[in-house]
Formats: sequence, C-alpha cells, structure tokens
Amino acid sequence: MRITFTARHFKTSDRLKEHAFTQVEKLKRYYDGILDIEIILDYIKQQQVAELIAKVYGTRLTVVEKSEDMYKSIDLAVDKLERQLKRYKGKIRGFQKQRIAENF
Repeated sequence: MRITFTARHFKTSDRLKEHAFTQVEKLKRYYDGILDIEIILDYIKQQQVAELIAKVYGTRLTVVEKSEDMYKSIDLAVDKLERQLKRYKGKIRGFQKQRIAENF
C-alpha cells in the first residue's frame, strides 16, 4: 500500500504527519487489496478538512471530514473509510459467491 501525503495552505508538524500515517496504516487489517491512499489535509475558513482517497481494485473510495481540530478530522475520516472498506469487501465477497454458485 502506497501512501501519499499533501498539506494545503499550511505546514504540517511531524507529529500530525505521523498521526495521519499511523491511522491510515490501520486500514490494512480491514482489506488487503488497497493499492494507494492519498491523505489531503486543508484549512478552509476556520475548518480543518481531512480528505482520504483510497484506490482499490476497480474503484476509488473517497471520504471528506471537517471539524475544528485536524486530529479529530483525520480520526473521523479514517473511521468513515473503514466502514466503506468493510462494505466494499462484503460486496465483493457476495459477488464472488454468486458467481461461483452460477458456475455449478
């Protein structure tokens, strides 16, 4: 899994960058087929925005979270992406079971 990090309109501290990387690394345990994850952090009118884009086989999962704290935005975005990955994984497994049943 390749992780790219972008900060817009501000300079990130090493602590914030490390927090983002450790949170995103946890997503591997929910689905192994993640190819890339882009972390985009931004300030927009007193709101800290965390955007995560996960590229998975055949699709892109995108999450945008806004809050008053960047750490909170990152945590909320990772939680939402975790739910999307679980849903995507279930959908893929259901499709594969259906395909196997049709072949028999």
